[in-house]
Amino acid sequence: MALQRVCMQHRPDLWLHAESGLKTESYRKGRARADGVLVSVGGLKGDSEWSEANSTLMAVEINSYDSDITRRDRVEKPDGYAAAGIPVYLLIDRDERAVVVFNQPEDGWYRHEEKLPFGATVGLPEPVSITLDTGPLKEFAD
Repeated sequence: MALQRVCMQHRPDLWLHAESGLKTESYRKGRARADGVLVSVGGLKGDSEWSEANSTLMAVEINSYDSDITRRDRVEKPDGYAAAGIPVYLLIDRDERAVVVFNQPEDGWYRHEEKLPFGATVGLPEPVSITLDTGPLKEFAD
């Protein structure tokens, strides 16, 4: 909810949908359920449970404490989102108390990855173009 509020304040032309299904060719049978999907307002209108990824500007994952987190959120999902052409993938990593911003998808992987600790100010790159204060995330990591 906090991230949705930030997106609305900085970019009222965008909407962050929670728990959205995306069609991703290379991730787990071509389907990924993202914790958040950022699109232009109305970008998912008329889509079924599984939306095409081509209108997605950013996928967001908040890691859980599952045993397969490293493989799923840190390896498989970035590769799947990059292969689907999603420009930005934001991983809120509670284990590491950090955010990881992946961008510049090319040939099925993200060419750029930046990891910053909770508390840092993060510039989410184009086409998102939002500055995110990650300080409030500290309280959710405990």
